Amino acid sequence: MVSDRELFFKCLGLPSSKPIGLEIERASGIYMYDTKGKEYIDLISGVSVSNIGHCHPKVIEAIQHQLSKYMHVMVYGEYVQKPQIELARLLTSRLPENLNSVYFVNSGSEAIEGAIKLAKRFTKRTEIIAFKNAYHGGTHGSLSVLGNETLKNAFRPLLPDVRFIEFNSFEDINQISEKTACLIVESIQAEAGVILPAEGFLASLCHKCKEKGALVVLDDIQMGFGRTGKLFSFETFGFVPDVLTLAKGMGGGMPIGAFISSKEIMNTLSFEPELGHITTFGGHPVSCAAALASLKVIIDEDLLEQVNMKGNVIYTSLKNLKGIKDIRQVGLVLGIDLEDLKKTTHVISELLFNGIVVDRFLFRPNTFRIAPPLIISMQEIDKVISIIKKCIK
Repeated sequence: MVSDRELFFKCLGLPSSKPIGLEIERASGIYMYDTKGKEYIDLISGVSVSNIGHCHPKVIEAIQHQLSKYMHVMVYGEYVQKPQIELARLLTSRLPENLNSVYFVNSGSEAIEGAIKLAKRFTKRTEIIAFKNAYHGGTHGSLSVLGNETLKNAFRPLLPDVRFIEFNSFEDINQISEKTACLIVESIQAEAGVILPAEGFLASLCHKCKEKGALVVLDDIQMGFGRTGKLFSFETFGFVPDVLTLAKGMGGGMPIGAFISSKEIMNTLSFEPELGHITTFGGHPVSCAAALASLKVIIDEDLLEQVNMKGNVIYTSLKNLKGIKDIRQVGLVLGIDLEDLKKTTHVISELLFNGIVVDRFLFRPNTFRIAPPLIISMQEIDKVISIIKKCIK
């Protein structure tokens, strides 16, 4: 009989020749279990997706409730559907006044695509400024603003008129001009290894964009929904974007994304041409019901209250450990630098053997990520720290 593992390699298109290959049978909270019953602690939350843990009972209940009513009924934006309305209302109630119009999509990459189109349509300009070592997704448009040549070269030509500048370079801000439609930025460069913004850098970006009439598009796909200790990362760093893109932790484990702006800006997608951005499954009612339940869990259960404290406990426990070169931390996301790629690969393998799942960053291969579900307890953190110390030593 052909095994699931054999079928996995035979029948699935895979993004890597060496996937982790865990055979997961079930997951709950911060834990995943393979087909042999081995327990793994998920320290990356499915890459910042399972912020409230796997299979949260309130999310499951919301999914089951919506399934009993209806699933897909019409392409996005044609029918009035309560799950979309309630989610949009709660999101906008937690956002600044200028972020009051939500366009639901299926993923982070599609949110970036929509934001790019929106900025071009509103400003009637073509130039996009992005950052070196930024990650924004894998579709053609999002790949065009991704700041790593290795991932892009095989797929050229990409979008024209894209300019890349250095993150935290105040001098490079001057490249924003009257030709710029938008600047796409992460408040924390995630796949570069948790690179934090310099004091005043993000505020300076916003000031220059406003001066030149360009829009600020924030990619909050990895850092949104509590990862930094605030519901949205821009709240941590004291600025407000013109367009906000979300996904990953938004759906409580279900696929969903969004780009959010003002009604004035968003309305430009509805004429000249009409249907300026369209999606069949965006805002799927089951995904919206799950996302609404997940957002309520974060708010009602005060999950943000202890995020910074938990992250700081991990940071202070590991920062002086021999073998660790540097750690960068904000909220419950840490980038841990080891000596070299060989050491990092060995430690990740040892952690997996000991039931801990971490991964390396795309653009900083000697660094591994810690970004557990926000619900992780102090007792679980102590256990994790003990295993990490043992594996690094």
